[in-house]
Amino acid sequence: MKEQPGQSRWKAKLHEVIYEADTPMGKWFDIILLIVIILSVVLVMLESVKEFDAHYHDTLLALEWAITLFFTVEYIARIISIRKPAHYIFSFYGIIDFLATIPLYLSYLVAGSQVLLAVRALRLLRVFRILKLVQFIGEASQLRQALRASRTKIAVFIYAVLILSVILGTVMYLIESDASGFTSIPRSIYWTIVTLTTVGYGDIAPQTTIGQLIATIVMILGYGIIAVPTGIVTVEFARQGGKKGPGQVTEVSLNTQACHTCGSEGHRDGARYCYNCGSALD
Repeated sequence: MKEQPGQSRWKAKLHEVIYEADTPMGKWFDIILLIVIILSVVLVMLESVKEFDAHYHDTLLALEWAITLFFTVEYIARIISIRKPAHYIFSFYGIIDFLATIPLYLSYLVAGSQVLLAVRALRLLRVFRILKLVQFIGEASQLRQALRASRTKIAVFIYAVLILSVILGTVMYLIESDASGFTSIPRSIYWTIVTLTTVGYGDIAPQTTIGQLIATIVMILGYGIIAVPTGIVTVEFARQGGKKGPGQVTEVSLNTQACHTCGSEGHRDGARYCYNCGSALD
């Protein structure tokens, strides 16, 4: 059924308020939404404190229901204000919004599902649109390209570390007795990785002199190994920066307009059509 002009107008207005942060109403909506998200995350943390929950359980539950209803209305509004709801529902933010809305409802059906309330912290990613932090996306894109360019070297490095861990773990299993905690090769490999990464839980420790000598070598190797992937990424990052000419900067867009049809964001400033579906932008 074709939409009436009146329906299109109020849906367009609703879309402008919910999806865009360049308008006064859109900014206020996103700011209120962020405040509610932060409040929700704080409530989840307070609820995990047993002493606090024992005294204020009813208040916390009432506030949680109020926030859940707010998120439910917001989620439904996002769906009805877009021409192709599936694009939003199955998008990254759509899935996060859905997971942030259902935990309290599920808690009455599935025990323990309220832990999903912590997912709401991911919704704080929307702060990038409001505070115009998108201007840093240029540098983030450069870092992403550096990580992508160095992924083969890092994969080879990790493979070498795993081989070294297997060898050293096997040696420690042969040297140490069962009483030291090295009861199997997998457990010895676990100790090697924990020691090599300088984590050092201390749940397993060598007792023999030779075992302690090998442990010392593993600890020293750990400091050198940590520096390798950092150096690989740093070199690639510098190389990516060197590809830009003198005085050039990474092009970024501060446009927060979302497409009415598919909900895609991140359009270039001054764009007239959606880069994803080709629909005209307001």
